[in-house]
Amino acid sequence: MPSEVIYNRIAMLRAERGISRRELAEALGVHYQTVGYLERGEYSPSLHLALRIAAHFEVAVEVVFSTEPFPRLGSGSETA
Repeated sequence: MPSEVIYNRIAMLRAERGISRRELAEALGVHYQTVGYLERGEYSPSLHLALRIAAHFEVAVEVVFSTEPFPRLGSGSETA
């Protein structure tokens, strides 16, 4: 059985708030490389860590994580 992919918006949420990987890692009590692995989809978080990440950003866990790819921003009918 292939490994299940968990998609996330961690990088987007960090960028919106001006938080570095290191700052997020310190707030969560994990190594900063763990944040990078999560963002790239190389590591799926435990439920506990996923909930802590969502709580840190003050959003529902479904805003941060999904089993389906998130729609790309700007891929709608917007015109420049």
